[in-house]
Amino acid sequence: ALSISMFLFGINAIRDVPPREWLRQKWWLLGLAWVAIFAISGLWSEDKGQWNDHLQTKLPFLLLPLAFSYQPRFSGGQLRFFTISVAVMLLISAGYTISIFLSDPVYYINEYKVSHMLPTLPKKDHIRSSMAAALFVIWCVYAWPQMTGRKMKLVVGSCMALLVVYIHVLAAKTGLVSFYLFLAAWGVYLSFGKQKLLGIAVIVAMPVVLFIAMRSLPTLRERFVYIGYTIFMYRHNERTDNLGDVARLVSYQLSGKLIAAHPVTGVGAGDMKHEMDAMYERYYPQTDEHGRLLPHNQFLVVALGCGIPAMILFIVWVFWPLTKVRRNRQSFFFFIVWFILFIQLMIEPVLEVQFGVFVYLFFLLLMLQELGERAESKIISE
Repeated sequence: ALSISMFLFGINAIRDVPPREWLRQKWWLLGLAWVAIFAISGLWSEDKGQWNDHLQTKLPFLLLPLAFSYQPRFSGGQLRFFTISVAVMLLISAGYTISIFLSDPVYYINEYKVSHMLPTLPKKDHIRSSMAAALFVIWCVYAWPQMTGRKMKLVVGSCMALLVVYIHVLAAKTGLVSFYLFLAAWGVYLSFGKQKLLGIAVIVAMPVVLFIAMRSLPTLRERFVYIGYTIFMYRHNERTDNLGDVARLVSYQLSGKLIAAHPVTGVGAGDMKHEMDAMYERYYPQTDEHGRLLPHNQFLVVALGCGIPAMILFIVWVFWPLTKVRRNRQSFFFFIVWFILFIQLMIEPVLEVQFGVFVYLFFLLLMLQELGERAESKIISE
């Protein structure tokens, strides 16, 4: 359903745009280039099935940036309808997770002691689910001035509050870090503007909210206990795949060795998993299949599959949208969304998963469109 929706949205947006106009989109051309290298790496990939899977996941990069560039801007009514619609979908997803927790809270609290997260939609992807919720809360804060009328503000505000509670109950590090990073940045931004008292209140409220959440939500409390345990074990030279963050560091180490051995072409997008498995077998044979990871860093994944030149091109693509940033409200919200997504690229192979590609592109392009089309708009006031 997601694939079909992205395809239809993209085709509908560009159907009347002559292909020669596409060439004016430099950022899209950069994306086309690094995805093309993924495609070409099939020539030196033995596992064509894995290569095809990695390539298919990247196809939205060929369509969605163009689609967001050429689709009409939201009217005020459309923006409000969009916000409510997305809120309903995210709340349904959050309700699914909360209902499972309430069915046996003791069991799931104990599961958090060993870093087993609550089931989420879709496909138990708690990382992207929590990130989508946090990014949508940011969108609601951005669009708040256009939520006209008390009823609309009450509905949107209630949705935001429920999603914030969900982020804390789920206690995924990605969502929590994204939410609090935004609060800190927003508080500083307001403090240097016309709403200094509100900015200070936001900054002061952060530790208070976190303290209350820690006292009230056992899943969040157990999550922090486990993170402390992981740090303690790492400092005492424990290197097991049973510790999630340590497993990430091991994946960086092993992928670095492979990249050094294949710096120009990489190992091929189709052979990344096979090559990483061989490295685990050589250096960490005690690690089971579940703990044998692709490098949990998207930049390293690109270098591993396609070589350092492809990684450099990918880096340029990631940073290119920052050339649109100016000194205005829209730019602040765009930058904080970009930065949160950038952190995600640094700690997860987010663009190797369909839902990860969608969340990354959807929120980045949504805010980029606002930046481009509303940069001089007076509709959203300071």
